Amino acid sequence: MLTVADLSKTYADGTQALSNIGLDVPAGEIVALIGGSGCGKTTLLRLVAGLDRASSGQIRLDGEAITAPHPGVGLVFQESRLLPWLSVADNVGFGLAHLPAGERRARIAHALERVGLAEHARRWPRELSGGQQQRVSIARAFVANPRVLLLDEPFSALDAFTRRDLHRHLLALWDEVRPTVLIVTHDVGEAVALADRAVVMRPKPGRLDETVPLPLPRPRDPAAPQSEAAARKILAALDRSLRPAEAAPQNANWW
Repeated sequence: MLTVADLSKTYADGTQALSNIGLDVPAGEIVALIGGSGCGKTTLLRLVAGLDRASSGQIRLDGEAITAPHPGVGLVFQESRLLPWLSVADNVGFGLAHLPAGERRARIAHALERVGLAEHARRWPRELSGGQQQRVSIARAFVANPRVLLLDEPFSALDAFTRRDLHRHLLALWDEVRPTVLIVTHDVGEAVALADRAVVMRPKPGRLDETVPLPLPRPRDPAAPQSEAAARKILAALDRSLRPAEAAPQNANWW
C-alpha cells in the first residue's frame, strides 16, 4: 500500500504547490493523476519518488516512510534520459550491478523482449527512435521489479500511434508483476486506457478534487461506449476543477 497523508509542499519563495493531499493506492492499482497546469501533479510525483521533501505530511510504502529515493520505487520521466555511452542492454541493466551476471542478463533480455526491442540490445540510444528510447526507459524501470512505478507524462511527446503501442507494452509488463502505478498525464484518453481510477487535481494550491473510477475490462477499446463515457466523466470533472471557487454568499442581514 502506498499511503500519502496530509501532504503539503511550500517552496522557499512562498509558493504553495500542494495542500493536504491524502491518497491511498493499494498494491497493483494504476492511478492516473490528471489536472490543469500548475496543480502540482509533478511535484506530488517527485515527493513520492523521494526526490524532494514535503513541508508537512507523510508518504509511506507498506508502512515505511519515504523521505529519499527508495529501491522499491521506480521512475520514468517525460524524456527517456538514457546514458548515451551505454548500449540499450546496459541502459536497461544499469541498476542491476548487485545481481549475479546470469540473472542480470536474463532480466535484461526478458524486459527487452517484452517491449519489443530484443534485436536492439547492442545498439546505442542515438540509433533509436523517440518511441524506442522511451520503451528502453520503461524496460529499465520494470527490470528492477519495483513495488511502485511513477510515470511523469512519459508518452506526451509521442505521436498517437506510438503512444498506443507503448500503452500496450506498459500494460504487458505491469501485468507480470502488478506494481502500484502512479501516472501523471494531461491526456484523458490515456487515463482511460491505462488507469483503474483517475484522480483529478485542482490548482493553486494543488489538491485532490474528484476521483473517477475506471472499472473497465482490459484490453480497452478507446472507441467503445464505456471508454467514451468514462472520458466524458473525466472531462466534466476537469472542467469543474478549473472553475474558480464560488464566492461565499453574502449575509443580507449583516447589520
